[in-house]
Amino acid sequence: MKTVTLGRTGITVCKNGFGALPIQRVDQDCAGKILRKAYDAGITYFDTARAYTDSEEKIGRALSDVRQHIVLATKTMATTVEGFWSDLETSLRLLKTDYIDVYQLHNPAFCPRPGDSSGLYEAMLEARDKGMIRFLGLTNHRIHVASEAAASGLYDTLQFPFSYLATDKELELIRLCEGQNVGFVAMKALSGGLITNAAAAYAWQASFPNVLPIWGIQREWELDEFLRCMETSSVDDPDIRAVIDRDRAELIGDFCRSCGYCMPCPAGIEIRQCARMSQLIRRSPSQPYLTAETQAMMRKINDCLECGQCKAKCPYGLDTPNLLKKNLADYEDILADRVKI
Repeated sequence: MKTVTLGRTGITVCKNGFGALPIQRVDQDCAGKILRKAYDAGITYFDTARAYTDSEEKIGRALSDVRQHIVLATKTMATTVEGFWSDLETSLRLLKTDYIDVYQLHNPAFCPRPGDSSGLYEAMLEARDKGMIRFLGLTNHRIHVASEAAASGLYDTLQFPFSYLATDKELELIRLCEGQNVGFVAMKALSGGLITNAAAAYAWQASFPNVLPIWGIQREWELDEFLRCMETSSVDDPDIRAVIDRDRAELIGDFCRSCGYCMPCPAGIEIRQCARMSQLIRRSPSQPYLTAETQAMMRKINDCLECGQCKAKCPYGLDTPNLLKKNLADYEDILADRVKI
């Protein structure tokens, strides 16, 4: 089984990590079955967050009896010291543990440092000194914040979106983390659903020895697919290399990652779906995207207030209003072509 060591933490785990955000969408029995199957198959890194509704509770119920054999990572979006302690204590209770292996600041707008007046970094250190957490981590969608955290020497791990649609900037971040001995945890390895070939997605991640991908899993067959990839997928496979090269040529550029940080839209536009409809409708069976409900969702773009909030909040610097308009125009063209057929 392929393994990865998370930098200076010394934590060595299976090359597949379990991303628990999707299990908030299934009931406890289903979540428990999937979590236990993942553990029995050798997955030992489980990543969740206080913001993921009941996912911490589901992990606690399913895996508390094997706590000493797994690595628990969770996150806080707190912006105050009081909120930090409240989140940490809640996470410990729900996960049924007295310590968190990797405790992460969840997508802060800046890189918290000692003496920055927020008190967040000092709270992390205090929690570590008390034995409530083992290692300090930070997650982000902003490349400048992620790079600052990796270079700072303050954080043991960094979680950042990484897939084979990565640009030179993301690849540079991988190298920075390796040089700084910072564990790198890759979220959005399927790029919000734009990558549809699990074998190619896994093979890319496996080609970076310091990267731990965490897959968002809510169905048993999804878990099975990634478990199979561990033994069969390689970027040296000509067919897999061809998929990666084709997708990179087609998709790299200004595309929506569906992170959702632009939401909510004051006009009610479902930005994270609408802003990437052109790619979705061409890379998946198109019929589900041609329903009356989807058409209404897309035409809601016409209600855009031009307020600029989504553009200002996009961590990738996208011109979101313009991207929405382009996707709507393309969608209308596709509908017109289907009518002709």
